Amino acid sequence: MIRSAVTICLVPEAAAGPFVFHGDCAAACATAARLGFDAVEIFAPDAAAVKALNLKKLLGDNGLSLAALGTGAGFLQRHLTLTSPSATVRAEAVNFVWAMIDVAAEFGSAVIVGSMQGRWTREVPRELARSYLTEAMFLLGGAAATLKVKVFYEPLNRYETNLFTTLGDAAEIVGSFPLPSIELLADLFHMNIEERDIAAALVNAESIADERRGGWPIVGHVHFADSNRRAAGFGHTDFAPIAAALREMNYDGYVSAEVLPWPDAEAAAAQTIAAFRVHFPRPVS
Repeated sequence: MIRSAVTICLVPEAAAGPFVFHGDCAAACATAARLGFDAVEIFAPDAAAVKALNLKKLLGDNGLSLAALGTGAGFLQRHLTLTSPSATVRAEAVNFVWAMIDVAAEFGSAVIVGSMQGRWTREVPRELARSYLTEAMFLLGGAAATLKVKVFYEPLNRYETNLFTTLGDAAEIVGSFPLPSIELLADLFHMNIEERDIAAALVNAESIADERRGGWPIVGHVHFADSNRRAAGFGHTDFAPIAAALREMNYDGYVSAEVLPWPDAEAAAAQTIAAFRVHFPRPVS
């Protein structure tokens, strides 16, 4: 069953970022539950900050699950990447994500690797950067498999990375890992920039998985965002073929609103859940 989620950002440096709720996790969870979301996705400063939330009680009181934990604060606040020219920094980046995996295991949740992937540069050429990323993801995927956690690798648009920008390119790499714990995050905003046909790209990624992963699914998480990074329905993306593609793939993860809080957080959340109900209706029992 496809489930709904909404983002909560607890990182002050990301106050202008594409997250629906900012700052007050308890209030955000209460609003998410009232509007009918299944889960929340949390962007926190680090693993210690997540542990300080008393999150099990907070989620339990509101009937919510934890869809995923973002790790981008490691890049935003500490300038950590998995492709840094410094071996020390790369190791710190791995440890940062690993700590998040440990926390996610308490909730049977997942961890996202997006901006932490970094870029290739003159100092770290493309193939070397890709080898660093592959090595790090293999380590993290092994840790995640042991703890029954997923690691979602997120291809970003060309303005945010130059490593893997399309779902197909990322699927070729992720599909080579003999670890079902590593899956792809399909962000519809990034895909709107980089893909010719979003729905076809999703189906193509799964066909790569069928060839390389023995049938293990490869798309594990979706960021549900419109063309302008506002809530679904506030831009020009046609979500009907995307929803049809996800159903064709038997996708059973979350579609999570990583979007700008426009015109305000509650309106963005309400628009998201309304769009979710249109495109992913639940069968009437």
